[in-house]
Amino acid sequence: MKKLFLPASCALFLLLAGCSETPQTAEKKAPPKPITGQSALYKMYQVARTTWAPDMEVLSMTSMPMPGVKPEPGKAAAWEATFVSPSKGHARSYTFSVVEGEGNLHEGVFGGAEQNWSGPTGVTKPFNIQGVKVDTDAAYKTALTKAADYEKKNPGKPITYVLEKNDRYPAPSWRVVWGESVGTSSFSVYVDCTTGAYQETMH
Repeated sequence: MKKLFLPASCALFLLLAGCSETPQTAEKKAPPKPITGQSALYKMYQVARTTWAPDMEVLSMTSMPMPGVKPEPGKAAAWEATFVSPSKGHARSYTFSVVEGEGNLHEGVFGGAEQNWSGPTGVTKPFNIQGVKVDTDAAYKTALTKAADYEKKNPGKPITYVLEKNDRYPAPSWRVVWGESVGTSSFSVYVDCTTGAYQETMH
């Protein structure tokens, strides 16, 4: 009887010990963080230059908010850039996002369809990416020195960042926009992308 009882009791002890162990909890994934405009631009540029057109230039870039990603000064969860290729005669938009989004917005770099491009029109001109030496976090700090009064009167307003080169300035600019878009905003500040200097306030 002892010989039969001992193995059975051992098996019962092992079973109870196994049940008492707490299962290992899966590691919590860190929440996605927004990134600066220069970082997003270079990520898109590297992909576009190697897979689409080596002679391409930057035409414009705009930040985009994403649900579930907490905004930070000078940063955004997603960005959309438009590049142009003189040799191809085409323009192509790319996006970079830290999370998956609705529609055609995907995590990482994603290229859109080509469109015909016959050269610059209007006041916006394409430019070389080497002109973007100042990042959006620094541009925001510069813009904020001109927007302190406006922020006090309009607390919590979303901020949009637009990269462009227009006829008013010799270098490309970061346009720091208080609002969801240039069209709906009543206040924005231009900052030189190459030097970081303040350029102009738009009301």
